[in-house]
Amino acid sequence: MKLDDAKQQFIQHWGILGTQWGINRTMAQIHALLLVSPEPMSADEIMSELQISRGNTNMNVRDLMDWGIVEKVLKPGERKEFFSAEKDIWVVAMKIIKERKRREVEPIINALNQLKDIEGSKNDKEIKAFTDVITDIQKFAGQASKGVDGLVKMDEHWFAGTLLKLFR
Repeated sequence: MKLDDAKQQFIQHWGILGTQWGINRTMAQIHALLLVSPEPMSADEIMSELQISRGNTNMNVRDLMDWGIVEKVLKPGERKEFFSAEKDIWVVAMKIIKERKRREVEPIINALNQLKDIEGSKNDKEIKAFTDVITDIQKFAGQASKGVDGLVKMDEHWFAGTLLKLFR
């Protein structure tokens, strides 16, 4: 297989995978393109390579920067902005996990904290059923949050070694 064909297949597959993770296909494709590019790319180069609009390119590059997995790179003598993706996939995964926790788990925990104080008698069957469910979800979300924190703090080599032991 030629490099250009392999690169296009990777970009397409990463785009499909991205939709399963909850991000849009174009954002994942831009990330894939920047992952496999040896040099930082300008918005014009990204647009040309992926055949997408300037607005779509700019919006998705900014989102990738917000996630912390793409950064702006300045080239001396160039007026254009260039972009580069973090190449260490462990770092990428940890940044994505941290960001998803911030965007998804933390708001749920905050909402549950507000919901547990219900007016009325603790002996009321409906109130008890509601607060029991909220408390259980709160415990689960708290454990999930702690688990994510632990995963993010793990060393890459410890994780790989533990994973290999599981497969032996």
